[in-house]
Amino acid sequence: MPDTRFLNVTPMLDSKAPAITALISERGWQRLSPHDRIGAAYDYVRDEILFGYNVADTRQASLVLADGYGQCNTKATLLMAVLRALGIPCRLHGFTIDKSLQRGIVPELVYWMAPRSILHSWVEVRLGAQWINLEGFILDQQVLGSLQAAFPGRTSLCAYGAGTDCLQAPMITWQGRDTYIQRAGINADLGIFDSPDAFFGQHQQDLTGVRGWLYRNIIRHWMNRRVAAIRRGAVPGFALR
Repeated sequence: MPDTRFLNVTPMLDSKAPAITALISERGWQRLSPHDRIGAAYDYVRDEILFGYNVADTRQASLVLADGYGQCNTKATLLMAVLRALGIPCRLHGFTIDKSLQRGIVPELVYWMAPRSILHSWVEVRLGAQWINLEGFILDQQVLGSLQAAFPGRTSLCAYGAGTDCLQAPMITWQGRDTYIQRAGINADLGIFDSPDAFFGQHQQDLTGVRGWLYRNIIRHWMNRRVAAIRRGAVPGFALR
């Protein structure tokens, strides 16, 4: 019997939500091979769901789709929901990343408030008998292109939402193998989970009280404006190491 854990609908992975089923129908993704279904969903989440910061990591997939933007955890939730709706088994791998990866996006005035370790995740997708790591969907092409243009002489970068040792040619294109864009910022491996619900049931970001309110209502909007500026080619400066 096939293991159905990796296809289940959950509160966060609301794969049967009308907006998700309509997206799949409009794009005709069900007619594709499993390999190309993964690629179509991956490319959509990478470039048509812009890089940005939602109100919470635990946002439902259909709400991330409605937002039209997301970061590592929320984009992962949406990608998983679309993949499961397409019959592609997938699971979540949880980590923490060093907050330096977000420097340049988090304004220097409030950078000190950011937790040292930030919850991070990528999607593991099963194609045949193989599990493949997908992380390269986090930054949309416009943000990545602006960073490449701003730092033409750098090979490694851990800032502005990127964590890579090959900035000018990162492994972000779906070709049936692993993709990465923030892996260089990882500082702890939290293990594999059947769903984001299970991951966030065990691990919560330390953003409570006043700090949480400030993030949700002020700081993340500030961060999103800075990401939009990067997308336009205006990369905020600070002293990179």
